[in-house]
Amino acid sequence: MEDNILNQELIANKLIDEEEEFHHLNNPADGIKPIIKKYLGVPKSADQSGNKFYFSDGDAKVEVVVITNEIIRVRLAPHSVFLDEFSYAVPKLEQRAIDFTLTEDENEFKVSTSAVNCHIRKTDFFISFSDSNDFVTSSDAVPMHWEENVKFGGYYVFCTKTCHAEESFFGLGDKPTELNLRGKRLKNWNTDAYSFAWNQDPLYRSIPFYISVNEGIAHGIFFDNTFKAHFDFGAEDPTKTSFWADGGELQYYYIHGPHMMDVVKSYHILTGTHPMPPLWALGYHQCRWSYYPEAKVKKITNGFRENKIPCDGIYLDIDYMDGYRCFTWNRKYFSDPKRMIKELAADGFKTVVIIDPGIRVDDNYAVFKEGKEKRHFCRRSDDYFMEGHVWPGRCQFPDFTNPEVREWWGGLFDELVQMGVAGVWNDMNEPAVFGAGTFPDDVRHQYDGYRGSHRKAHNVYGMQMVRATYDGLRKLMKNKRPFTITRAGYSGVQRFSSVWTGDNVASWEHLKLGNIQCQRLSVSGISFCGTDIGGFSGEPDGELFTRWIQMGTFSPFMRAHSAGDTKEREPWSFGEPFTSINRKFIELRYRLLPYLYSIFWEHHRYGFPILRPVVMQEQEEITNHFRQDEFTYGDKILICPVLEPGATSRKVYLPKGKWYDFWSNLVIEGGKEIDVQTPLETMPIFIKAGSVIPEYPVMQYVGEKEIEEVKLNVYFSDYEVNSFLFEDYGETFAYEQDIYLEKKFVVNGSRAKLTIQQSMEGLYTPRYENYEFNIIGLPFKPTRIIADNKEFKDFTFDKDKILKLKLRKNFTQIVID
Repeated sequence: MEDNILNQELIANKLIDEEEEFHHLNNPADGIKPIIKKYLGVPKSADQSGNKFYFSDGDAKVEVVVITNEIIRVRLAPHSVFLDEFSYAVPKLEQRAIDFTLTEDENEFKVSTSAVNCHIRKTDFFISFSDSNDFVTSSDAVPMHWEENVKFGGYYVFCTKTCHAEESFFGLGDKPTELNLRGKRLKNWNTDAYSFAWNQDPLYRSIPFYISVNEGIAHGIFFDNTFKAHFDFGAEDPTKTSFWADGGELQYYYIHGPHMMDVVKSYHILTGTHPMPPLWALGYHQCRWSYYPEAKVKKITNGFRENKIPCDGIYLDIDYMDGYRCFTWNRKYFSDPKRMIKELAADGFKTVVIIDPGIRVDDNYAVFKEGKEKRHFCRRSDDYFMEGHVWPGRCQFPDFTNPEVREWWGGLFDELVQMGVAGVWNDMNEPAVFGAGTFPDDVRHQYDGYRGSHRKAHNVYGMQMVRATYDGLRKLMKNKRPFTITRAGYSGVQRFSSVWTGDNVASWEHLKLGNIQCQRLSVSGISFCGTDIGGFSGEPDGELFTRWIQMGTFSPFMRAHSAGDTKEREPWSFGEPFTSINRKFIELRYRLLPYLYSIFWEHHRYGFPILRPVVMQEQEEITNHFRQDEFTYGDKILICPVLEPGATSRKVYLPKGKWYDFWSNLVIEGGKEIDVQTPLETMPIFIKAGSVIPEYPVMQYVGEKEIEEVKLNVYFSDYEVNSFLFEDYGETFAYEQDIYLEKKFVVNGSRAKLTIQQSMEGLYTPRYENYEFNIIGLPFKPTRIIADNKEFKDFTFDKDKILKLKLRKNFTQIVID
């Protein structure tokens, strides 16, 4: 036995020697020692401490931590010394697994839970994972390895897995490429990417989380490393997928499915979900660089009310400031901002203002003076303040990785909040610097006490800025929910902010790209996302803008935005028929607000992504791995945007089951592609049979009218389907104290009977008393309706087979036969 192990060790070491790569970071003439790639050797020992297991080859050490039955973390310490336990992405690592074991045989060590096994092979330290049926889902192709970073210290760290022939990959944030990442090589380094192109990489966010699907089984990898990171999904070698970073620790979480939805939900256990937004934030928002002076702002907001196009948010870009100084006002353009904001609020508009991280170097500017005195700005390795030029000119930048700085920054919003500002838009926080691109590598960061250079802090800088913003607003706004949006972020940014996909282009290509990016963001943990409707740069025509409005109607965040050197693009800017069509779809958004809000609750409480690509519905179908146009909003409404100019029809894939055409109520059997007519005034929208879709009356803004009754559109099904309706105050944090109402509807039908059941949880009581039911697709003419054991005779059944009736909101069961 010992001789066999010795022989295997010699073979493994020989293979490693053959794979060692020598290279120089700088010119070899500089005398810098070449770097040797080092691999794990052979595991010689195994130790356990609670839910943590340690394996060592005598020098390096690997830690395997059981988090839940589905989540296992792996960490590598090249010389057996692990970094301190700290992560901005995972605020609190909680053990939730109950039963786990360590076993050993002649071939391997094995850490097991009820759902997943982690195998450590004795011959070569290969790590693999299998499910409870012993199906191997993930396996090393070479042992974990590292290189000494001579220039900066620390290590480059590498992990390479086997890539299977039909394995597909999804996630990694909003990469501007195909939804399926197979064959791609991508980088995580937050970058200001104005008018980015298809396949341009990197962009604004770094989300080191991806999902693999192979043979119908999904698992996820979350590589929690904030340094510049790289991912290769079979690009260099189709048999291997790799992830590596230019520093930090090789630390990743294996997240078992078997379904993609299971993986995303578990990822949210680690990194959190979006808090519930104020209901108005799910309305339509209008933005431009820039609306000024006040008369211009009023002209735009009056335009919405005159054209009877709903809108809740109006944005002020950098020109509202005095010389682009954050937290100031240009009094030439806005002589009395508090009065203006109050008047806008009276007309139903919430004011959102932009804030950038660059603080103008000016001793007469209170924010700079205070930040300088308190040493809140970033410093370089020689202790000089880091300076760079952005919109205000010469600037210094707060170190948002310092909790004292975050507290200070959050307090700076006090005057804006007192003026009535309802939301804050964080921009330029990659961080972007004119000319240089971003900060130099030697900038030092406090990093919540775990100090490091900008190489470590760069990708979390924007996330920590919007964290400071959100926490400050939440404190200042008392019990009201703040609305924040950020351009840059890292995994976990969803706990603090919504996002948009950045400075896109007015083109059909970018309409397609935005559709993919929002789906990808949603399955990557960031559901509250959207695009600049119409494109930020360039000039859309009326058709492109209208098709974008249609797609944006089903983006969790809906905002039109454009650059200052383009023509204005409000929903009425292109005249008829575009104005009427845009109005129709924005009104549809407002009608569906209770559904959108309920889906947001499902995300917040249960970790479901809001937008779900078709592959998430049917991952076992390999053809679905390459579909990227269709998606569902929640699981009840399927959308397929029209993405080509002049298109009057398009193919749409419907997942298995029965679906209703939203416009005609025609019932269609799924599991196939169908041809759908797409004149400009429509887009393909389908409702899953059995769904209960709640509706509000159309309003010009959230809260314009008292809700007197809620319409429930019930789509008949001959199988059981569950639906949710979430209700609360819509603007407070009372839901955190269970002051909400979560309603569950169960619809179950047959050819001669339909049953609708309602159950409720929570302490909130809506003011309205009645539901207005529209029961669609009933296959029989009803003769009797029993509501909570009482016969109900006041109903109509029209020629379109729609049953209409009104009932008290607190019913528990309806039986129709």
